[in-house]
Amino acid sequence: MVMLLLGLVLFLGVHSTRIAADGWRSAMVGRFGEMPWKAVYALLSIAGFVLIVWGFGLARQQPVQLWMPPRGMRHLASLLTLIAFVLLAATYVPRNAIKARLHHPMVLAVKVWALAHLLANGNLAHMVLFGSFLVWAALSFRAARARDRVAGTVYAPGTTAGTVTALLVGVAGWAVFAFWAHGALIGVRPIG
Repeated sequence: MVMLLLGLVLFLGVHSTRIAADGWRSAMVGRFGEMPWKAVYALLSIAGFVLIVWGFGLARQQPVQLWMPPRGMRHLASLLTLIAFVLLAATYVPRNAIKARLHHPMVLAVKVWALAHLLANGNLAHMVLFGSFLVWAALSFRAARARDRVAGTVYAPGTTAGTVTALLVGVAGWAVFAFWAHGALIGVRPIG
């Protein structure tokens, strides 16, 4: 569990600079330049991610069961992850109504993904991992919306083509992950 916690502190800590220390972050980017900042940010993020994967793998070998989720929670988790994939797709597909309305669909995707996994899993490692991401996503979304208000950010209106594309890409991505990639990469087949 120690490796998982270290990974979460490193990964989410790096990703929290805009939440907790946006002024410091801006000063560091101004002092060292955007590319060096991004390089250090990426290296620390990768190190944190590796520790999370390693620590979670170790924690799964000796699970501490806190509660047993009802079987129906797996169905709800599947539906929520479908929504998360659509939100993730909306982050990258230009001019879609989802991004126009929600403004920060990636952070919302993380929030929905984490909630889905909390509902479907009842052991300590899952609670630590997905609970941490859920709290981070909630704080990050709030901070991003506050930055938007201060900056007066206006998001481009969505188009039907952009919205339909985001939906199709999200559903396709979810299907690939739910039916194949989750089992191949994580070792757990949520569907099938």
